[in-house]
Amino acid sequence: MPNNAFDVTIAEALIGIDTLWGGDVMNPSGVGRFIADCWFSDQPLPAAYSHPSAAVLRANGGVGAPLPDHASIKTYLAAVDVGGSIRQLLEQSRATGGWRGAYLEGLGVCCEVMWQLAMEIVGEGPPVAYEHCVRTITGRAPEPSDPEAKRTRVIELLSNAGYATAGDTASLLSAVDAWRADRHVPGKSIAALGDAFVAYYDALAASHLLPHLPAEFARVPRANVKFLAIENAWFSGSMNYLGHARRPDGTPEYEATYELNAALQISVPEFQQLVSHEVVPGHVTTFAYLQDLFVRGLVGFEASVLTMNTRAAVLFEGIANNAILIAHDVIEPADLPDRDLELGVLLALLQDDAKNHASWLTWQEQRPQHDVAATLRRDFLVSDERADKLSGAWGRHPLLGRMYLPAYRSGTELVAQLRRDYAPADVLPALFGARGLVDSFTLPKLLAGQSPGA
Repeated sequence: MPNNAFDVTIAEALIGIDTLWGGDVMNPSGVGRFIADCWFSDQPLPAAYSHPSAAVLRANGGVGAPLPDHASIKTYLAAVDVGGSIRQLLEQSRATGGWRGAYLEGLGVCCEVMWQLAMEIVGEGPPVAYEHCVRTITGRAPEPSDPEAKRTRVIELLSNAGYATAGDTASLLSAVDAWRADRHVPGKSIAALGDAFVAYYDALAASHLLPHLPAEFARVPRANVKFLAIENAWFSGSMNYLGHARRPDGTPEYEATYELNAALQISVPEFQQLVSHEVVPGHVTTFAYLQDLFVRGLVGFEASVLTMNTRAAVLFEGIANNAILIAHDVIEPADLPDRDLELGVLLALLQDDAKNHASWLTWQEQRPQHDVAATLRRDFLVSDERADKLSGAWGRHPLLGRMYLPAYRSGTELVAQLRRDYAPADVLPALFGARGLVDSFTLPKLLAGQSPGA
């Protein structure tokens, strides 16, 4: 495991909270990963992962299982002091100060909320307020999503494409479904179409992103990814950044896989957005650049253990949802080169608005799942499959529903606004780590020339 004492604390805290929630950072599939998204350092994993009780807890699904196994949870926490590691992380990050300290403190406070939620589940702590969860990760109070502006533009684009609506919800849903059906991605063609669009968006990134980044990034593969179709997944897709493969000279290969739910109902334009989001210049590119910075010693150990359910993840989702605009060198969806693509992007953005709304309806308004699913389908134009997943497996999950679902919209709006406010030469290097490891709280301060404690 890491030799530096602070890095050991970081590893124990992040892998400990991940294991407590049933995650397995070394699982090559998104089915097994959860909070810790990757471990691409060559260091051995900490005791929080390797202790015998950890394997039992992971097999039982941790505190996030439908019926948590309290015996395995108790055994693990008796052997691994997850709460103590999180407290140490917070103490040491505040003592460290500066931009690194601020980033690590952000990780620590999010881990603290995840710990509190876990203790609530096992009956060892009080209920955690929904607002506290959302404020911790996004920096603002929870609120419902308003789909009206995007819906209005979708209706206009549908009509222009020959899918007119009669002004009622039923005809609008029928028009969206017909538009999707006419552009449907066949499940058997996912890998081939994925490879084609990865090459296309990698070329766009080379033209419109790379010129704004340090020259050293040019040698880093932005999209070393394989597409896989999986059955019965609770997610629409999962980018699994592996980062373990090495060339003969010891340098990384920056490899990843992308698993796509075989049941996903998606159009080709939406699939383009998905490729840019998950691969290039979205998640795979972001993680590859951070791995390269870590290998070159320009960012700390924490860059090798990137996490979901944190302020860093808010930023990563924001980058990914704006990735298609970055690739095309435009600021707004209306500036994209064709209207079918704009429509696909708007439907994808409505889906992320729906994620936030699912969280609000489920945890703030305490609405039943069938009601939430119907609202998401009607107001945000998501497919039946997405409405079911967002209102159920995602929305009602004690951690994802209360903490992570609002992160998508929050990060998307943040990155979009920063791209409006700053020139590409200023904002793009900061987004992709060239000015240091940042999150959704510290990045705006960095760009504004403020101190991390401002």
